[in-house]
Amino acid sequence: MKWNLIRLFCIALFATITPESFAAGFRAGVAVRIVTPDPLLPLSGGVGPSEPATSKLGELTVRALVLEDGTHRVAIVGADFLGFPAVLGDKVRAGVPTISPENILIGATHTHSGPDCYGFPDGKGGTGADSKYLESVCVRMTEAINDAVAKLQPAKLKIATGEARGRIAYNYYAEQLYDPRCHVIQALDDSGQTIATLVNYAIHPEVIGNGRGVCSPDLAGPLYERITEKGGGTALFMNSAQGGMVTADNRRPGGGEANDWAECQRIGRLLADEALRIVADAPVQIAPKIYSTARSLVLPVDSPLMRQLLKALPSVPGVSASGDTVTTQLNLLNLGNAQILTIPGEALPNIGYYLKRKMRGEHNLLFGLTNDAFGYILTQEDYDSYKRYEYITRTSLAWISTEKN
Repeated sequence: MKWNLIRLFCIALFATITPESFAAGFRAGVAVRIVTPDPLLPLSGGVGPSEPATSKLGELTVRALVLEDGTHRVAIVGADFLGFPAVLGDKVRAGVPTISPENILIGATHTHSGPDCYGFPDGKGGTGADSKYLESVCVRMTEAINDAVAKLQPAKLKIATGEARGRIAYNYYAEQLYDPRCHVIQALDDSGQTIATLVNYAIHPEVIGNGRGVCSPDLAGPLYERITEKGGGTALFMNSAQGGMVTADNRRPGGGEANDWAECQRIGRLLADEALRIVADAPVQIAPKIYSTARSLVLPVDSPLMRQLLKALPSVPGVSASGDTVTTQLNLLNLGNAQILTIPGEALPNIGYYLKRKMRGEHNLLFGLTNDAFGYILTQEDYDSYKRYEYITRTSLAWISTEKN
């Protein structure tokens, strides 16, 4: 079975960028909540059992950026987890009365050093997920969004795209097959001070991983801190097309990998510095217009493993009775001269490049692992194509085609 990639980006084709002539005032607000579990909980690195946690480095957070143009209001939320499923996202949306639910975009940074939000089977009839903890995360994320709404203030935007230089990411399976472009959105107040900086870049934050017993936001934590230290306000990180597998370049010159907090700091700070460099000279958009829309997307579930997993998870809204399809939400957001498309999983780099070519913004951003995270998203050509893609193939819903029906 296949699903056509046209369905994934067609929403971007009917919506064009409009001139920045909207008369109403533009406003922005941002807020953060710490969600590090106390006591610590087992850590999830993907499908399968979680690993015990014995210590922490940095704090897990949820971060909300709310933007409005006088008519439309949207929230962009980043969470320091492997993924954040729709069943939890919908609980959060229900607690935010001032924003239409479909205009709340919730994405995961994809750290492999946080608690399980899905309830992956542990092979012993249980799961490493903690329902009370997950309920508390939903409460704090709701608080963060509502707090960001309360903090809305007159604002302007700077948006930029550029290549992030230095040893930050690479493709573990094919070294040069990744997108080095970094997209940055900054909200500034009337005095020119930065309220928030959003960084959109494709990378697996798995320097530490879930097997070392360390609860951590991984490289996203030092990125947040560095941006704030350098006057970039509150930072958010939204991942992009990092599937298959675009990971942190923590390779040591003499062989092996650096898997410690120092390496998280090196990569996170470097990416933060590059993001701030890229956006530094971007023109200020005085009254950027917002256009936001959402569509339901029905995806086939062809993989036996994914069918079994979706049936085993505690609650996955949108799964058909037969288990052969799942419904999720796709968002398109036009923000000033930028266009943003959400992806409900880990798209491989080829798909990321393809989508950006078809989008219509001056700056085209992909928010991966947003609104849902249903494994890898890959083309027919990549599907079960060679040995290293065996795991990716098994943990994808189905292969997709870029051909028009």
